[in-house]
Amino acid sequence: MRIAYLDCFAGISGDMFLGALLDAGLSPQVLHDTVASLNIGASLKIDKVDRSGISSTKIFVLDGEAKKSASHDSHANDHVHEHSTQHNHAHHEVAHSHEKKSDHHHGRHLSAIRKIIDFSDLDSKVKKAAIQTFELLGASEAKIHNVDVEKIHFHEVGAVDAIVDIVAAAAGIHALAIDRWFCSPLNIGGGMVDCAHGRFPVPAPATADLLRGFPTYSADPQMELVTPTGAALIRTLAPAFGPQPTMRIQNIGYGAGDRNPKGFPNVLRLSIGELEQAGEPASDTVTVLETALDDLNPQVIAYVAEQALQQGALDVMLTPVVMKKGRPGTLLTILCDPDKVSVLEQLLLRETSTLGIRIHHERRSCLDRSHQSVTTPYGDIRIKVGSLASEELNATPEFEDCRAAASAHDIPVKQVIQSAIAAYHAGKLK
Repeated sequence: MRIAYLDCFAGISGDMFLGALLDAGLSPQVLHDTVASLNIGASLKIDKVDRSGISSTKIFVLDGEAKKSASHDSHANDHVHEHSTQHNHAHHEVAHSHEKKSDHHHGRHLSAIRKIIDFSDLDSKVKKAAIQTFELLGASEAKIHNVDVEKIHFHEVGAVDAIVDIVAAAAGIHALAIDRWFCSPLNIGGGMVDCAHGRFPVPAPATADLLRGFPTYSADPQMELVTPTGAALIRTLAPAFGPQPTMRIQNIGYGAGDRNPKGFPNVLRLSIGELEQAGEPASDTVTVLETALDDLNPQVIAYVAEQALQQGALDVMLTPVVMKKGRPGTLLTILCDPDKVSVLEQLLLRETSTLGIRIHHERRSCLDRSHQSVTTPYGDIRIKVGSLASEELNATPEFEDCRAAASAHDIPVKQVIQSAIAAYHAGKLK
């Protein structure tokens, strides 16, 4: 399995991510072709720079006049903040003014950004990932400012350089064909940041919202290390968080931020290689949401469980419990990937009688999963197979296939299940 590990000891931003992709082996032509396909008069400049003795790749977005853009995501003037420096952080806040600006910094609505991406000749998967990233940014701004997402007027997030960062990142991710992404906890930095609505502690409001459900910590240097675009890219990737898994590393890339603080390598490290499956199960991080209910119609609870699965939950469990004053109740537990926390949290708050939800993160060990198809007298049945280091340990017929076959032949479903299991084991003996 081809995997990638992001080491975010210096946070993450859009340009750092692009630099790391290139430094780890992505062809520069992929990014140049991507930018050209957008037809917005932009181009890329790629340089090798030094960050505290580490050779790394730096990306510059150039506008139509070949000037270095004032990157919204540069880890410097617009995205790196020290206590002693005053910056306007309005680039990822909702702009409340529509006064005329230069073309490069002109704000755009989300619908305009969608059109730019849709009208390009990029792969449909690249378009989908790029639009999803912008929608994540827009949803965070809409939530913070209590406005409809389609009414948000992006400021710097809608500028040419931001569109290039996000779309080029989506193209790079697609080109590298990584099967699974992993990520370290995110160093958010520290200090204060000036936003359009006042001074805020790092992380800025949009970044903080995008980081919900992710493991983060605050450490030196006292700068803003995780930018809104960086946080949105992580949410789009939906990686497993934790230490680097056991892997055979093939390529390592370093993407540079603008600043070069003394004694601190301001870089994002990306390691790409093959997952080493030496008899150990793969692991990832899942989020657990749970709430206890003692005053809700059981029919509603069943409905909520069904809706949770439809909205991306990995699993839903209903456990009978005895609550205070001896009241019988139900513990509703939802397992999900970290990027699904917000939507499932909203589901529980809107559809149940709960006044609060417990949210925590758990490390999960998993067998590799695959499907095989077997032929039975009642038709083809899919078998879900769980493997560890290429050894098949579990095999379970897909119940929906068995139920459909049983209904079609008017026989007990257990008969179809037994037939499918027998066919699977017979195939293993051949």
